[in-house]
Amino acid sequence: MRKPILIGNWKMNGSLHANQALMVRVLPRLRMFRKTIDLAVCPPFPYLFQVRDLLGYTGIALGAQNASSFVSGAYTGEVSATMLQEMGCRYVLVGHSERRALFAESSLEVAARYRSVLAAGLTPVLCVGETLAERESNQTGLVIERQLQAVIDEVGLAAMANGIIAYEPVWAIGTGKTATPEQVSRVHQEIRQFIANSAPEASDDISQQLRVIYGGSVKAANAFELFSLADVDGGLIGGASLHADEFGTIAGALAEASGLVVSECEIN
Repeated sequence: MRKPILIGNWKMNGSLHANQALMVRVLPRLRMFRKTIDLAVCPPFPYLFQVRDLLGYTGIALGAQNASSFVSGAYTGEVSATMLQEMGCRYVLVGHSERRALFAESSLEVAARYRSVLAAGLTPVLCVGETLAERESNQTGLVIERQLQAVIDEVGLAAMANGIIAYEPVWAIGTGKTATPEQVSRVHQEIRQFIANSAPEASDDISQQLRVIYGGSVKAANAFELFSLADVDGGLIGGASLHADEFGTIAGALAEASGLVVSECEIN
């Protein structure tokens, strides 16, 4: 059984004071679900130390928003996956749509970063998805397959079993728009089918063990419906992860949708 996972991506937001206030409010709520769903938060690089200390021994993991494809060297402004591992990170986002669109990270570059994250013993969260123009021209499947194939070519299909795929329709990120459950379900099924078809032998098929999560304006109001879909194993949450009540409610929706809700008294 695939264990559900919820990842909060803070993007370029936060301050020492705001981070402290957010974590004080949200951690007690998240702790209620830590044994039944995996949980992680990805703050900006400068706050990794602070957030790591705030997470302490809660069982909630620390993640990073990106990693260099290089291990070390004269690459000013880059942060290597080995540095993130030493910092205590467990997950690293790779290929987020904002990195692809705003900073021109190609699928080949994303694949190289994916490899570096794996090599450091961390779990890469590979973000894939289409723009509105690509969806309207019926290219969703083709776009996502190209993004996935670049990583398969770089690390091999078997290695992808150690990562997570996050489907994030670009047109539904930060726009207030959300893909319908039918659209989300279809793409998640297509992702699994592509992975299955990429296996040279049936015994090499990792499609059913691979966690595929959804990211695209997930909110408390729609989380349960989205997380109830059979092929959705959790969420990559952007803006809503900066609001304690909202993020806590989304975590509860994932636990409930997974049929794994436990009471606080069962944990303590």
